[in-house]
Amino acid sequence: MSDETLDDSAAPLMEHLIELRQRLLKSLIAVACVFVIAFIFSDDIFNLLVIPYERAVGDDQNIRLIYTAPQEYFFAQLRIALFTALFFAFPVIATQIYKFVAPGLYKNERGAFLPFLFATPILFILGASLVFYVIMPLAMGFFLSMQQDGETSRATIELLPKVSEYLGLIMTLIFAFGLVFQMPVVISLLARAGMVSSVGLKAKRKYAVVLTFIAAAVLTPPDPVSQIGLAVPTLLLYELSIYATRLIERKRLEREAAFEA
Repeated sequence: MSDETLDDSAAPLMEHLIELRQRLLKSLIAVACVFVIAFIFSDDIFNLLVIPYERAVGDDQNIRLIYTAPQEYFFAQLRIALFTALFFAFPVIATQIYKFVAPGLYKNERGAFLPFLFATPILFILGASLVFYVIMPLAMGFFLSMQQDGETSRATIELLPKVSEYLGLIMTLIFAFGLVFQMPVVISLLARAGMVSSVGLKAKRKYAVVLTFIAAAVLTPPDPVSQIGLAVPTLLLYELSIYATRLIERKRLEREAAFEA
């Protein structure tokens, strides 16, 4: 290979690397801007995240959360700001990724990719809403049921959650449910690429049930409410993925029949 050929091949590579750097820089700027705003309102965001706990306790009682290290709540605020920044900056990040890969896609491939780009945050919000309105209140109600009133010859056992531990619990659940709710998107993309089929997904349904409960046990706290709350929607999403794969296969057969005709 001549030096001129090497220079010609290196030039497009450098252009792609420069564009990638620009896309990453724009994404980081978006995350940083939202991070600063979220950190300013981190107290309000944390109070919003405490609402499921308040619903589990009841409106007639005051709840208390504690922190046992001087820097604990500050680091909790940083985690809240980062989590919020990644969530709200996702449209910018996804747009930059799409603009980077779009020139290398065919027109029909770009059109097929866009619906999944919009579906990803919507499904994540649905998973987070399930945690906020259903799973977390049930889980906190389960934990609160283990308290013990101090009576004769019995010690008082009271739940006083730490700020960092409560935040870690609800953020883990939101992330786990948001991630699991991406299953239809991932499987649909694999189906479009011809890597999975509806017949294969049906045949592996029993393995999916076992893996779902294993994943629920790993991703959620060790209580049955959270685990079942994650496993049941996951299985429903798996069935939805089978249906979506069947639709994709049907459309592919229709296109092939029209092309042959």
